[in-house]
Order: sequence, then C-alpha cells, then structure tokens
Amino acid sequence: MTGVPTGPGGPYRTAAGQGSGPHSDMRVRAVLGPTNTGKTHLAIERLLSHSSGIIGFPLRLLARENYDRMVARKGAHAVALITGEEKIVPPKARWFSCTVEAMPLDRRVEFVAVDEIQLCADPDRGHIFTDRLLHARGTAETMFLGADTIRNLIRRLVPGIEIEHRPRLSQLTHAGACKLTRLPPRSAIVAFSAGEVYAIAELLRRRRGGCAIVMGQLSPRTRNAQVALYQEKEVDYLVATDAIGMGLNMDVNHVAFASLSKFDGTRIRPLAAGEIAQVAGRAGRGLRDGTFGTTGTCPPLHEELAEAVEQHRFDPLTRLSWRNSDLDFSSPDTLLASLNRPSPRGELVAGHEASDMLALAALSANTEIRPLVRSRAATRLLWESCQIPDFRKLGDDSHIRLCGRIFTHIIQDGRIPADWLDRQITHFFQTEGTIDSLMQRLAGIRVCSYIASRTGWIANAEHWQARTREVEDRLSDILHEQLTARFVDRRATTLIRRLDEGVHDSLLSAVTAQGNVVVEGHEVGRIAGLDLIAGEHDDAEDGRLLMRAARRAVRSEIPRRVALLVQDDDAQFAFSPDGLHVMWQDMPIARLQPGPHVLSPRPQVLDNPLLDNAQRERIRNRLQTWLGQVVREHLAPLFAVQAAVASTPDLRGPVHRLCEGAGIAPLHRGERYDQDTIRRLRRLGIKVGHYSLFMPAILKEQPMRLRGWLIAISLNMPCPPLPAMSRISLAPDAPLPAAFMDRMGWLETGPVRIRLDIAEKIILELARMTRRAPVPLPPLLASRLGIRREMLPAVMKGMNMRVYHPRPMAADHYGPPAPVMIRFLSDTTGNKRDRVPSAEKDRAKKRNAAPGSRRRAIRPDSPFAALATLFDRP
Repeated sequence: MTGVPTGPGGPYRTAAGQGSGPHSDMRVRAVLGPTNTGKTHLAIERLLSHSSGIIGFPLRLLARENYDRMVARKGAHAVALITGEEKIVPPKARWFSCTVEAMPLDRRVEFVAVDEIQLCADPDRGHIFTDRLLHARGTAETMFLGADTIRNLIRRLVPGIEIEHRPRLSQLTHAGACKLTRLPPRSAIVAFSAGEVYAIAELLRRRRGGCAIVMGQLSPRTRNAQVALYQEKEVDYLVATDAIGMGLNMDVNHVAFASLSKFDGTRIRPLAAGEIAQVAGRAGRGLRDGTFGTTGTCPPLHEELAEAVEQHRFDPLTRLSWRNSDLDFSSPDTLLASLNRPSPRGELVAGHEASDMLALAALSANTEIRPLVRSRAATRLLWESCQIPDFRKLGDDSHIRLCGRIFTHIIQDGRIPADWLDRQITHFFQTEGTIDSLMQRLAGIRVCSYIASRTGWIANAEHWQARTREVEDRLSDILHEQLTARFVDRRATTLIRRLDEGVHDSLLSAVTAQGNVVVEGHEVGRIAGLDLIAGEHDDAEDGRLLMRAARRAVRSEIPRRVALLVQDDDAQFAFSPDGLHVMWQDMPIARLQPGPHVLSPRPQVLDNPLLDNAQRERIRNRLQTWLGQVVREHLAPLFAVQAAVASTPDLRGPVHRLCEGAGIAPLHRGERYDQDTIRRLRRLGIKVGHYSLFMPAILKEQPMRLRGWLIAISLNMPCPPLPAMSRISLAPDAPLPAAFMDRMGWLETGPVRIRLDIAEKIILELARMTRRAPVPLPPLLASRLGIRREMLPAVMKGMNMRVYHPRPMAADHYGPPAPVMIRFLSDTTGNKRDRVPSAEKDRAKKRNAAPGSRRRAIRPDSPFAALATLFDRP
C-alpha cells in the first residue's frame, strides 16, 4: 500500500513503518481490549497532548459527548464538532470530535484516532472504518481503539503497527436470569426493537416507578436528557437498544438482555458472543464490578457463552468489509464500476449494498437525471447527493427522489432554493403527535441539517444550520417530555426507593374519604370492606412493602370501619353468589362454615392482618345475629310450625325432621301416619306425600334460594346455580350434585328429576286412579311433567308405577291400538300392589274359556278391548 496524499495538506495515507514521506517516524498503534478499560479516555488524553488532532466515533451521540469534554478542557474556540448533521468549526479549531464518516481527512493534523475499530467487520458501515484503518494517519501519531478480536487482521493489514492490550478495570460476572420486576436498581434492560423498549418501559413504570429510554433514533439532546434522568437517580432503570454498547458511559451495575436476537436489516439473527459482550460490558464502571444476565421471556445464556463473556474470549475476526475508495468520476457508469471493484486482499470483502450505491444506481438510470451528468464535477456532485443519509428509513423510494431533487437543484440553479428548504423544515416542525411521530420528524430534520451543513449547497448556510439546530432542539425537548410523561412516575419512584431502603415509619400516609390509601402523596391502594388492596403497579414484594408503609394510616381507619359494620343495617349484608361468604360493601368479610344445624351456619371471619382478635369476635357476633334474622325471616313458616308443636309431643318428631331438612323430610320405607296425624299436620301447612313430608310455603322462590345457600354450606360446597322456579323437570345431564338436589326437593325419577311438589301431586292422582285396576296413561301427563312423551314410561317406572304394554294385535284386528296401561305399585306403607289379584284373574280366565259363555262379545273398537287383551296375555 503505497503512500498517496488524500488532498491538499492531507495526512499521509500510508502504513506505518513503510518509511515513505516526510513522516516515516510517525507512530501507529492499536489499543485493544474489552469494555471499561479506559481506551477512549487514553485517546482523548493523547489527542489533547498534541497540537492538533482528529478523533472519529461510531455514533453522533459519542462525538457530541466527547466534544463537550474537550470543550471543558480546551475551550469552545479551539474544539470543533463535525457530524453528518452538525458542524461547529471555530476559525482556529485545533482538535476535532467527529463521526467516522465525517472525519475531515483533508486536514493535516498530528494525531488521528478511530474508536470501535472492530466495526470494520460491520456489513453496513464497515467499509468506512476499514478505509480509515488503511489510510487515515496523523503526522505524529495514529491510534485505533477496539476489541481484541481484530488483533490478527490489524497486524496483517498494517505492518509494523504497535498493539497494546488493556485489561478490564473491573470484574464482569454472569448473574443468570431474573424476573423483570426483580431486577436490582441501576439496571439497564436491553431490547432490539422500539416495540419491545416501549413495552418494557411501560411495565417498569407501573411496577417500579419508571425508567429512562436510550435508542439510536433519539437526537443527542434527547438522549442526554434521558441519560441525565438516569444518572441523577430520578429513575433507577434504563431501557435501551444496543446503542448503549458503543462507549456510552453510565452508572450501570447490571445489564439484562430482554432478547438475544436482532434484525440486522435483512433477517433476524442471534447475537454473536462479541456483540453480547459489547453491551454487557456497560455494567460496572471504573473499578466497580458489574453483572449481566437475561430477563423477561428471554431464555438464559448458555454456560459456555456466559463464560466466554466473563473471560472476554471470542473468535477472532477473519473478514473485514471493504469498498474501493479510489473512485473514477468520469461518468456515473465508471463511478459505479469503481465502487464495485473487487478487493485486493482475501480478508477484505464486500459488505451489504449501501443506500448511497442504491441511490446512485437508480439515479444513473433516471432519464431526467442522466442528461444532467455531463462532467466529472457533475458526477462527483451526484455521488455526494446520493450520500445523504437515509435517516427516515421509510422503506420506499422517497429517499432516492430526495437525492435526485437535491442534485437537480444544485446542478441547474447552483444552490438549493431557500424556500424549498424552509418548507421542508416547517413540515417537520410540528410539536403535536406521538413519540414515534416525533422521532420521525427528528429524522427528517436530521436530513435537513445534513443538507444545510454541506459546503456550497445553500446560500447563508450558517442561518439554516442554526434554524435546523433550533428545530431539532425544540423537538428533542418535546420528545424528552413525552418520554418522561409516559414512562416515569416520579412520586412512585421516590416511594419505592424509600421502601427499598427500609424507610417506613417516616412516610406520610392517610386514607381519603373515598377509601384511597395515600403514602407520601402517592396513591398506593384502597380500602375495600375491611381489606387493603394494593395498587396495580405493585408486584408481590412491593405490595408487602407498601402494606407495611400504609399500615399506620389504615390502623386508625380499620376500627372505625369495624364499628360501622357492627352498627350497620341488616340490608348492608348479603350472601356471595356461591353462598359460602358474607359480603359487606361488596367485599367478602367472612366464610360460612357448617354449624350444629342446617339452619344455623357459623360465620368465620376471613384472615386479615389488619384485625385483632377482639375485632374479629365483634364482627362474628354481628354476622351470627344477621344470619339468624335472615333465616327466621325467609323460613318463617318453618319456625312458626316449630313453635306451634312445642306442647304436642306426637308432632314434634316429624316437625323436627322437617326442620333438619329445612322444609323437606324424606319418608323412610314403611313409614306411615294415621289419618288424624295427617290432618293435623295439614292444618299446620305440612303435607304428607308418598315420598316426603314438605311445606309448600317453603318451596317458593325466596325461601328456596336461602335453602340452596344453607344446604350448600352444610355440604361445605359452593352453591350451584338454582333452576328457575318455572322448571318442573331437569335433564339427567344437568351439572348439579345429586346430594344437593335430593335435599333441595328434586325427586329422581329414572332419567329425569321432577320437582317434589309436582311429583307428589301427580302420584296422588295416579294412585287414586289405579286403586282398583290399571288405567291408560293420561294424555296430558308428559306435558304436566315437562318431559317428552317417549320418556314417559321410564319416568313412570321411576315414580313407582308399573307400566303395562298392550299385546300384539291379530292380523285381522281393526280399530285403534290399545293404550299403555299403568298401575301404582305401593303406598306409603310399602304394601305391594304389583299384580292383579289371583281370584279375579281366575274368574276372568273361566269366563273366557267356558264354551257357550253368555258373556257379551266386546267390539274391537270399544275402549275396553285393550283391557280385555291385557288379561289374555300369558
């Protein structure tokens, strides 16, 4: 690589040690090592020790940050800042802080440095860094800073270079996976898309009070404001993209990866070990150790990868991106050909096709642009126009059209029209909108700033540079305000920090008239019933701390609420929908347990750390009184009967059983009552049926709802939804427990359950009808039972009826088919009536068999025909 100057007075483009040119004694060295080794600090010190120098950074943010440091040391008159969008160059500037792309290589300076030189391998921007590695030199000293992975390639590409390794100043340790809300303060969470950043930031605002945001799309002013928010400890968390991996120095103790893959412009790919280390290395600063790990849904790091990051062991780079910088401006075609020229060495390879080459190819083929390119100067101008950065990245050809418009204005008018640039700036200077829209406008302003900073492109360039800087600053401030308003809750941050520090007793707390619990002016929860409910921004650990902080305020509120509960009207209490809890102010305060009797459940006050034993007992006594009153009110007929038979010993037994069943008592087999007892019970409102003793007054809607709750409590189960009172039958697949339905009075009759009062009424009618002989099934019986007609025989059997099917008809039979006959099998005494008496059968057989019988023939269409055939069955 022979030495050729880059321009008038430019530094020698030669490899150190070649001995060519008047500066053969210049020093070229590489300072390599992991993060937090003081490389950048060393370079700045060396830069300022020379009479002049240039240092190139990979990000505009870094260039601005180090420009401010240099100004503090040497004064604004001696330090320049040159980036694509910003140019501050005092007349006597001697030291330059630049982005790598904007380094003024036409200036002759003693010292040149390039930071993050391992970015030579980046497929998008690497060719710029490789060009600086091969050609940018200071007259006295040149320094390249970066990761140790580029050591072998630097040694081969720059013969004679001095290589210095600097160890990390602190220890970096893998801490494993951690839940997002459990991350320690002073943590940075790294994600790789704006959507992920916003989602994590929103969660941290709700759970931990807030966070600062750092993304590559932010302007330096917004980024600095957000970093200041974090550095000044207004928030304890930082959510960022991998932009923090490029030399941004902050007080981060832990770096947590929310993802281990990123979209690189063409595909989603996993992060390389070196990329993980570059970001994880932000943890720890100076001599303070740091940790790294994963969080959220990100899988844990493999042990081998974590160990490699801890020990800074990574595979060396084998290829660097390269693009020819010796360009031929004879025509657009020759320019494209020179840009696509293959590299002279195998370790230098072409990277991704950059946006400037895409724009050049498109504009060279444009029929309106092509005729305007008639000279080398025009070709060079076209190339410079195509190099306008595509900050907006809209994904369409709008950027190419912009490059073409800029070229057309300059080639035809000599300069860009001021009114056109003014319209562009005015279009982007809109302060309303979302965070994303503001970042898009800032990207547009950055394009305007780049155009205004180009020498000779527009008249009165200083005015337009100041105008674009003013608009960018204004939009940056608004963006910072929106980010802070959306993702930071300062009061919550202060409160949570004080709680984490163990400061509880000195916190000011109170309960508002609406029941909201306020600690240090921040609403942390509310009182509902007798419970303190934590706010939604607290996880389990924070909820525990906040409960401790709020206890003092609640300590004076709970006694007042207990007194209110004890004195409250009965109407303020209610059963929960499942029947197992007592509700007060729409909150459960006690669970109902089975008592000594189904009508006497016991209330058990729910566990509540805010209540003492005396308060619990007062609440329990009040609820017991309410329960007794509710049961006596809704089941008043039952208690009236109980009082009426107190002096009647022979009736106390059935009434006691009736009370045990809360209004329904099943009859045991063989159990019977004489007619006098039945009449006396009927006068008390108690019916004696074939299956049960029951009180019709208790089977109404309100008493039945209470019975459902009481029976569910006695069975220690939630009360299922009760059937509507209009229902007569229930399908067999109804999801209701059998024990519960039996006690509720739904009689199991084969495939269905029939409501007890309906079943008793119908069975009484059928028993009377079949007392002497079987009868046909009544035609409306299925409708009265609420079942389908084909289910009737099975239901009749379930109701203790015998079903008689007619004999098959003779071939010559005419008339209607014989009806299905039924007969009741037993009464309450258990006496069987399952067959026709034998004497009656014998007499019928003799009459039918006697020859010349005088019995009158029965007509086939007679209603007695079926009855006759019934007794002829074998």
